[in-house]
Amino acid sequence: MIHVTAIAFTGYPVTDLARARSFYETLLGLKPATIFGEGDKSWIEYDIGPGTLAITNASPEWKPGGGPAIALEVADFDAAVAALRVAGTPFVVEPVRHPACALAVVHDPDGNSVALHHHLPS
Repeated sequence: MIHVTAIAFTGYPVTDLARARSFYETLLGLKPATIFGEGDKSWIEYDIGPGTLAITNASPEWKPGGGPAIALEVADFDAAVAALRVAGTPFVVEPVRHPACALAVVHDPDGNSVALHHHLPS
């Protein structure tokens, strides 16, 4: 069984990063906590209480209008990936490791995106 420890983040894909940042930062008053990427493709995180909202235009597979995606923080990323593979769950985004985290995305039975996430020690 996969051990989920928290909601890592909720994410929204955006088409116009500057316009989205204006909405979230100027209108809603959120402050960027983390920014990955540069130029016209970025991933921006806003810490809100114990949760995080992420916006991005850096993933061509993830298009606006398909609903948000939840990222579940897992205790053991490799074991979670292995359990999903054993169950025959196809990966929408194959497991990948970034400097700050490990991430993989699957669909639930209705096609909703569910990400597995694991913060990596810095």
